[in-house]
Amino acid sequence: MNLLALAPPEQPIAGGGQLVAAALLGIGLIVVLITWLKVHPFLSLTLGSLTVGLVAGLPMADTVSAFGEGFGSTAASVGALIALGAMFGKLLADSGGADQIVDTIVGRAGRRALPWAMALVGALIGLPMFFEIGLVLLMPVIFLVARRSGLSLIQVGIPALAGLSAMHGLVPPHPGPLVAIDALKADLGVTLGLGVLVALPTIALSGPLFARYAARWVNVPAPELYETPATTREKVRAKAGETDSPATGGDSPTADVTTGDAATADAPERSRPSFRLTLLTVLLPVVLMMGKALADIFADEGTRVRTVLDNLGTPLVALLIAVIVATFTLGLGSGMDRGQISTSLERSLPPIAGILLIVAAGGGFKQTLVDTGIGKLVADWVDGSGMSVLLLAWVVAVLIRLATGSATVATVTASGIMAPLVTTLNDGETSLLVLAIGAGSLFFSHVNDAGFWLVKEYFGLSVGQNIKTWSIMETVISVSGLVFVLALGLII
Repeated sequence: MNLLALAPPEQPIAGGGQLVAAALLGIGLIVVLITWLKVHPFLSLTLGSLTVGLVAGLPMADTVSAFGEGFGSTAASVGALIALGAMFGKLLADSGGADQIVDTIVGRAGRRALPWAMALVGALIGLPMFFEIGLVLLMPVIFLVARRSGLSLIQVGIPALAGLSAMHGLVPPHPGPLVAIDALKADLGVTLGLGVLVALPTIALSGPLFARYAARWVNVPAPELYETPATTREKVRAKAGETDSPATGGDSPTADVTTGDAATADAPERSRPSFRLTLLTVLLPVVLMMGKALADIFADEGTRVRTVLDNLGTPLVALLIAVIVATFTLGLGSGMDRGQISTSLERSLPPIAGILLIVAAGGGFKQTLVDTGIGKLVADWVDGSGMSVLLLAWVVAVLIRLATGSATVATVTASGIMAPLVTTLNDGETSLLVLAIGAGSLFFSHVNDAGFWLVKEYFGLSVGQNIKTWSIMETVISVSGLVFVLALGLII
């Protein structure tokens, strides 16, 4: 797909200059509130939406109505999926299934293959888990592998980070891709398949291959700080033998997450689920959603096979099935009792409350932009510029990402701007648009991104070292992801 044949979007309610000013002021306010005044993104997006409506000349009642409509529809369509994904990820971590995947893959890799094995581990762990959770889970492994292999911490860690980040930005059911899918009305199964297809070569370039050069620029050992706390199950047991109370890890940022949870602290007393069973459980929702996508392409409508696969592959049903299966294969399979499983599922939800509000508010901001008719201006500009709509979507997401530091805000805002432009696209083309936005949302993480500081502190890097490694890695993911999306656009 090169250029977009445009259908008439929402008609503008004011002149072009006024609408552009409204959009810029709304986005600018969000940037200032988030980056300078440190206002929570939920409040920032809400105030930004009201500002857009006010400056554009949309009556306040209509502005509030548009925001509420977008907020509610986004929460309804995305909220349950994010909650189910969090439950699944928490079970995977608490049961020891994630540790089993990591230990099995790393244990079978030779020294030269370790960066590739770490990229695979990051991708597999990143498929069902949020980036922050996956990072916390992998840090003890990254440090242990770096020390035992003698490889640079960067050479081992960057591939794992690339796997986590690419999956987070490009592959549902992560919040960013889900929001874009909802806003652009893309098919989740098709987007999932194309997302994995784009993510794999992107991870290879930004992970093991880029790490070779990054390790020359920045060569740091695994900090001792992460060796002393009980950040692995074996060290939990060793620490318990030395003291009468469970280790909290003191200053370690990983300790609170990996050992502070009662469900996880009990894990050394349980057996882990097998690697094969864990892998099958992780891939179950992917297979179900891919089955729906393939059935929609190859099976005749109304046939029993297509009906069954369509029902099972509906995202809500697929993730619900995965969570239910995981309670048996991961929960009971690791020796957790019903109370521990219930506790694990319960504790998975509070951490995502903020994410749900941000995502829903992003949907409200998107709908406010749509109702002002600014999409018509963008559509006319694209139609006359000859620019690829995929490239335009990527550029918009990049600019918002650089300004706000938030991949989620970049995704939801870019999706809102591009939403009126997709009415004539087929499923494959719309899914590529989602991926272009997702790739743009990962561009050059820097000081206004919480993830930048998370990686910096975990790896013990200076700001300059983090820019040379993490920030450039994110840029490689973004640019290479765009290249692969554009390549697929030539044949879809």
